[in-house]
Amino acid sequence: MVNLELFRVFYTVAKCGSLTKAAEDLYISQPAVSQAIKQLEGQLGGKLFNRTHRGMELSETGGKQIFSYVEKALKLFDEAESKYSELKDTATGVVKICASDTVSTHFLLPYIKKYHEKYPDVNLILQNCTSAETIELLRTKKGNVGFVNLPIDDSEINLLSNVMQLHDTFVCSERFIELTKDTVDLKRLQDYPLLMLELSTATRQAIVGFAHSHGIHLHPEIELASLELMTELAKNGIGIACIPREFVMHELNEEKSLLEIKTNPALPTRAIGMALPKDENLTFAVKEFIKLIDEE
Repeated sequence: MVNLELFRVFYTVAKCGSLTKAAEDLYISQPAVSQAIKQLEGQLGGKLFNRTHRGMELSETGGKQIFSYVEKALKLFDEAESKYSELKDTATGVVKICASDTVSTHFLLPYIKKYHEKYPDVNLILQNCTSAETIELLRTKKGNVGFVNLPIDDSEINLLSNVMQLHDTFVCSERFIELTKDTVDLKRLQDYPLLMLELSTATRQAIVGFAHSHGIHLHPEIELASLELMTELAKNGIGIACIPREFVMHELNEEKSLLEIKTNPALPTRAIGMALPKDENLTFAVKEFIKLIDEE
């Protein structure tokens, strides 16, 4: 296949009618222009120009036959290049975001609102996933940006940054107010009805693992898939919920419908990280979403 740049040189020479003017337009030397024409003629197997005292004229049986096709082709290539350049600086298309409902509600919501206002032409798809499901979607390139519980060790995804600190704690209604008067031994909570997320979640595994490391076995009376439902059950006195403090600040500080139980030892701080598919060529829309998160 003939190099596209040879056709571009051919077109420029034909338009200029001169090797010298074509060289100036192309920002290359005149010998380089002459060599390109010879190379193209050799590859096509025919003469493209007649050299006259007026300059370079298209040959009747060669150059004039292909000029209009080359002109149309170069125009299409230029339009494609222009369109691609435009897309690199324009937020369009789809951004698939993988995160749990809780992370979406308590962390991502303001960013999504701000992003949508700035780039209304982007179709945002929110995929409700656990950390394990999010990692799998990123591995298989079915998600553009994911938010996962840290730490993770997976060479098949690209972990960008820590975007949110989580402080797991125990909260309850006034039914268990005696536990809120002072710091209590974590082991003591074994004797109370606990509300916790399902064992398959990274949150539950982190809490159970920490408790086991201290010889404490926390067995929930009720397991749930939703932190929102857990919060409501705790508010209604059904049990003591283990939940990140960041997700119940309104209930603790404004509604005062929940009380915090401080334990010894306190549960360790966790974090949410932002991750991407490995070696993915990011669109402008995805880059702008990441930039919005990182700037805050």
